[in-house]
Amino acid sequence: MSADEKLTYASAGVDIDAADDSKHRIKKLVESTFTAGARGAFGGFGGMFRVPEGAKKPLLVASADGVGTKIKTAIEADRHDTIGHCLVNHCVNDILVQGAKPLFFLDYVAFGKLIPSVVEGVVAGVSAGCRENGASLIGGETAEMPGVYTPPDYDLAGFIVGWVEEDQVITSAGVKDGDVLVGLGSSGLHTNGYSLARRIVAERLKLGPHDVFPEHGGKTVADVMLAVHRSYLPLLGGALHHVHAMAHITGGGIPGNLDRALPSHLDAVVDTTAWDIPPLFRVLEEAGQVDRAEMYRAFNMGVGMIVITDTAGASYIRDLAAQAGVANWTIGHIRPGTGRVHLV
Repeated sequence: MSADEKLTYASAGVDIDAADDSKHRIKKLVESTFTAGARGAFGGFGGMFRVPEGAKKPLLVASADGVGTKIKTAIEADRHDTIGHCLVNHCVNDILVQGAKPLFFLDYVAFGKLIPSVVEGVVAGVSAGCRENGASLIGGETAEMPGVYTPPDYDLAGFIVGWVEEDQVITSAGVKDGDVLVGLGSSGLHTNGYSLARRIVAERLKLGPHDVFPEHGGKTVADVMLAVHRSYLPLLGGALHHVHAMAHITGGGIPGNLDRALPSHLDAVVDTTAWDIPPLFRVLEEAGQVDRAEMYRAFNMGVGMIVITDTAGASYIRDLAAQAGVANWTIGHIRPGTGRVHLV
């Protein structure tokens, strides 16, 4: 390119036409998530949402997250329609542990080179997650950032706002000596541990995204690794009056998350023999020669949510889980201590 040649935004790597195409593709997807509280039209400068009617002392509960390097598996497999669903469900679970239910969601997707069909796939997943959980997708940002991301890489983040009545907030203050721990099954890796899992799959198992994953009935690596992060809102949303506290098992595993649900004078004892570790984690452990303690720090090990409740509450929640087809176990108890988690 000569020094006197006219430059354009496109020549600098930003394609406005592709951005306009993307907006056209996602309009109906976004509008399909609108609940009664959503206000305003698609494409506004800011999203609007009506405060729930009948609320007495509502607290807004907000959270932001991403999907980590799970997104690399989606890129390598060229499968983009589940990663957004994972993002929404992760965020929903994070506010659920405080007793909050979703109001609205915003997403942020940043590309090295914007590809409208990929944007459409990602937003289709976000929209599916919003519809599953009753959240309105009221805004977001799709950015093209040449020089920051190398095509075909992109990144994804989400922001959720929910609400709960002030006198119904769930905290560690509700946990009591003698309470029991109910483990609710995960749908796979969820959105954590992928940097280790991807390395094991690529370097030790020597498998690509379309190869068959061991011990999974012919499912491919992409099928297993891109399984949608389970939302526990459909199961627990109507049972929160039985919940003393909860822990969403994300980065840090059981020991790194259950302690966040404990008061300083109580410990949690987790019986790791109470459930069968799913084949996915056994394959990764054996192929990667990963110590068992490290497995519990990196992965959820088949337990995506832990509910702390009393005996009656445990029976009620386990019955609900069984009816919903969600694996569940009584996996431990609460005892006097100093706010620590013991895996036994």
